[in-house]
Amino acid sequence: MSEGWRDLTLGDVCQFENGDRGKNYPGRKAFTLTGIPFINAGHLNDGVIDWGSMNFIPEEHFQRIGNGKIKIGDLLFCLRGSLGKFAVVDRDTKGAIASSLVIIRPTDHMDPGYLAAYFRSNICSSMIDRYSNGAAQPNLSAKCLKSFEIPLPPLPEQKRIVAILDEAFAGIDTVVANTEKNLANARELFESYLNSVFSQRGEGWITKPLGECFRLRSGDGLTTKQMRPGEFPVFGGNGIAGSHDQSNLSGSNVIIGRVGALCGNARHINESIWLTDNAFKVVDKRYSVDDRFLVCLLNACNLRQYARQAAQPVISNSSLKAINLNFPESESEQRKIVGQLDELKKEIHRVASVYQQKLTALAELKQSLLQKAFSGELTASKAEAAVEEATA
Repeated sequence: MSEGWRDLTLGDVCQFENGDRGKNYPGRKAFTLTGIPFINAGHLNDGVIDWGSMNFIPEEHFQRIGNGKIKIGDLLFCLRGSLGKFAVVDRDTKGAIASSLVIIRPTDHMDPGYLAAYFRSNICSSMIDRYSNGAAQPNLSAKCLKSFEIPLPPLPEQKRIVAILDEAFAGIDTVVANTEKNLANARELFESYLNSVFSQRGEGWITKPLGECFRLRSGDGLTTKQMRPGEFPVFGGNGIAGSHDQSNLSGSNVIIGRVGALCGNARHINESIWLTDNAFKVVDKRYSVDDRFLVCLLNACNLRQYARQAAQPVISNSSLKAINLNFPESESEQRKIVGQLDELKKEIHRVASVYQQKLTALAELKQSLLQKAFSGELTASKAEAAVEEATA
């Protein structure tokens, strides 16, 4: 360890304050449209508080709360569910925290920016793994958090490290934002081309209501308990839901999710499967339409928009019958379009993969810089060189 550094715990250099869990804890009925911010885990976003989506409580309720009132410079840390989420209180305002959070106040020996960097590091992640209970909904206590180990240099060195990290991360974040924009543009390009293909009215193209082109029929009911281990995939509203020892559909087919978050999503299946009653199959085609082309056509129609927006979105057969489908009568033309879309999709996937790899590398660079920071090896020149290499 570098000279002047000490191995301490967060409890040595920070004060902790839980939210008020007593009779004065504000339930949902206490929330108002304006008033004092009441912060929960959902308002913590990558080290920043999302003040725009805030819940509020009245001033009189705030006054009754004993613990968990924020101050500017506090760090808020999530103790349940999304362990490791944190944010810095960046404004001088009244506010209170939910019981799922804890307030961490650095003492004079700890720079708040250094503590924020620690929470982003793999050192903190390893501490979370060590102290969390490993349940389906993992949680920590403030007592455990106080035991987290942190390598601490003198305060001036902390400030130097924070300045280097801030400059390096600002450069990385700019490249990340541009890369994410390029990734979104690549995906939008395919959607735009897909829509342009099926909005044309060229020679040999016809427009017919879906109900005149084919019928939709639901699959057969099969619960998870009824599934028996077997070789046949079971398709429901959101895709593969398990396997079964029997099939009820074989060959080339077009299926459409009927129930669930992905309802309306069309797929081409060319194997033996079990189709549940949470999905439709296309039957009784009245026009010659290639199955792969039909999948592209239906997905371009965004069938999801016709779902009933309930707790479990559902698409009804009747809601789709009037949708106009625009397609060439020639199957050879249909297959030609599918080939063009496949080639474009491959190129989009290739480009997206390159962008995703870059995003992964940038995230790894941040962790590399943090590792150097907490081992006493970080210098401005090393950080600058690493950022320049990664963002070239």
